[in-house]
Amino acid sequence: MENDSYKTILKPSEETLFKDRNSKFFGYAFPVLHEDDVKDCLEELKKKHHTARHFCYAYQIGIEDIKYRANDDGEPNNSAGMPIYGQIQSFDVTNILIVSVRYFGGTKLGVGGLINAYKTSAQLTLETSTIVEKTIDIFFQLNFEYDMMNKVMRIIKEKNITLENQKMELACEFIISIRKKEAENIFEIFDTLYKVDVKIVDQL
Repeated sequence: MENDSYKTILKPSEETLFKDRNSKFFGYAFPVLHEDDVKDCLEELKKKHHTARHFCYAYQIGIEDIKYRANDDGEPNNSAGMPIYGQIQSFDVTNILIVSVRYFGGTKLGVGGLINAYKTSAQLTLETSTIVEKTIDIFFQLNFEYDMMNKVMRIIKEKNITLENQKMELACEFIISIRKKEAENIFEIFDTLYKVDVKIVDQL
């Protein structure tokens, strides 16, 4: 059976701090849905930590169509962004940005030390985040006349369907969301209802 749920965070994490030989690594996790969200979060952190030298991060966006990026921000290649991204993969979360802000403490950590520090910073951050499981939902739009209202509402109640939005004007328009694995079955139920028009729409 295909998986129809995913893990993510709904709100930013608490700030975490990891220290190694006087270098400080402040860790943050943010929920993100678009690359623009990533820019906004980084700008906020740069205001907050205006004397820090490195803002290393990784993000993953998407549920079935995944986009990710890892950025070393001036640290040696693959010593920061990829270890952070590795933790995103190991916690199996998506729609998330993790940033580790480094203040250099005067002692070089070497590539191995940096990999360990950024990995640990990301791990601590994910451990303090509230990770939730969400279902992958398909959204349907139903259009029907008022005389079909009782029938439609009965199906919605019986099948425990989430009604996301309703417009009642000359006719009725409902937007409903259904777990992916149940979507086909529900679509057929509405599709066979006389005088109810059903179609798939993009997420709200």
